Amino acid sequence: MKLEGKKVGFAFTGSFCTFKAVIEELKKLKKENADILPIMSYNSYKLDTKFGKAKEYIDTVKEITGKEEIIHTIQGAEPIGPKKLTDVMVIAPCSGNTIAKLANGITDTPVLMAAKSHLRNNNPVVLAISTNDGLSGSAENIGKLLNRNNYFFVPFKQDNPITKPRSLVADFKYLIPTIEKALDREQIEPILL
Repeated sequence: MKLEGKKVGFAFTGSFCTFKAVIEELKKLKKENADILPIMSYNSYKLDTKFGKAKEYIDTVKEITGKEEIIHTIQGAEPIGPKKLTDVMVIAPCSGNTIAKLANGITDTPVLMAAKSHLRNNNPVVLAISTNDGLSGSAENIGKLLNRNNYFFVPFKQDNPITKPRSLVADFKYLIPTIEKALDREQIEPILL
C-alpha cells in the first residue's frame, strides 16, 4: 500500500452535490492505511443542504478518519505547515470559489489556510474540482493553477454538457491514483477525460 502511513490532509469545500462520491473515496483512502487529517470549509461544516445535513457529514468523516475533531477554523488550520502535519493536501470537492481564491492568493477559509500552510513545506496539493462555471468564470483560475508548482488535478470532465454546458467535475475514482502520483511530483494523465 503506497499510501500507508502517509499524512493526508483531506479538505471539503462547498460543492455539496459531490459529497457522497467523495465520502466513498475517503473510505478507500482509509483502507489504504493513510493517516487522514480532516478539514472542512466554513460552509461545508455548517450548512444543511438538499444533499444532506452538516452534522451527518461531520459524524461520517469523523468515523471514517478515526479523528475526534475536524479542522474547521483558520486558527485550527494554520499549524499544519509549521508542525508538518501533512505530506499531501487533498481538496475534494474543490469548488469554483476555492479555485478562484487559491489562484489569487486569498486565504479566508480553513481550507485555504490549510493549503497555504501546507504549501510552505513544498508539498503537493491535489484538487478534485467541482464547479458549474469551470468552462466560463473558473476556467482562467483553473489555468493559473495548472501552471503552478505543487498543484495536481484529479482528472476531470464536463459534468453534463446538455443541461450544464459549463460545468466541470473530477472523476473521483482517480483520486487515490492522483494522490500517489502527486507524492512523486507527477501529474496523472490524461487530465481531461
